[in-house]
Amino acid sequence: MVSGASGPTGKHRRRPRAGRGFRRLLAIYCAVVFVFLMAPLFIVFPISFSAARYLTFPPPGFSWQWYESYLNDPAWIQATITSVKVAFGTTVLATILGTLAAFSLVRGSYPGRAWVDRLVAAPIIVPNIIIAVALYGLFARFKLIGEWYGVMLGHTIYAIPFVVLVVGAALRTFDANQEQAAMGLGASRLKAVWKVTLPQIRPSIVSAAFLAFITSFDELIIALFTSGVNATLPKKMFENIIFEIDPTIAAVSVLQILLVALVVTLASRFGVGVNPIR
Repeated sequence: MVSGASGPTGKHRRRPRAGRGFRRLLAIYCAVVFVFLMAPLFIVFPISFSAARYLTFPPPGFSWQWYESYLNDPAWIQATITSVKVAFGTTVLATILGTLAAFSLVRGSYPGRAWVDRLVAAPIIVPNIIIAVALYGLFARFKLIGEWYGVMLGHTIYAIPFVVLVVGAALRTFDANQEQAAMGLGASRLKAVWKVTLPQIRPSIVSAAFLAFITSFDELIIALFTSGVNATLPKKMFENIIFEIDPTIAAVSVLQILLVALVVTLASRFGVGVNPIR
């Protein structure tokens, strides 16, 4: 009786230990992956403050000269302004068009909807180089090559699928009966969507907008084909690597990383926990 009773008890005791061991292995694995992903930052950040005239690690001394070089170079500043302008325009267009497309794909019922769904998702499936070549051929006919709004249109096409994915997921989990209740109380369909649905999926729309901004601000391939001589910040960094390698690019990379981190922080702050109905 004693041995029989101890058998199940021993099994029950071993299960928590096995669970704790698995959690420890998972934590170690996650820590290794995190260190692997963050390792380049431990090189880029010190190099941006290097006193050397070339990319050397570890840096021989501390200096702000490469941040001053970035701030005093009109080419870098102009590229940054162009990237921010393009990213803001892309954010507005992609958020509006992507939200409308998400409503159409989730709520709509019409012939060819599956094909429209695949077409909208194509920019994140097809390689960027193919999209860039196609946009170059199209934009060249309309003389959009070299114009910042041409780059904005190209980035908008590329960013729309991300907005559709995020907003579409929110719409699929939204209780459409609330719209029906609003319409039953006298609201039109458009007013019900505006007053009931959009406020409740606002966190997803805000998150999608920030995602569109990051997608545009960091995009290189489409910018290479459509920006012409007017470089965006990623294109300017690419050209700097090809023609002249100095720690200025490390300083720019640090500033870019900090900006993306700020955008992600704002997305987590304003994209979550928004009061849907007042």
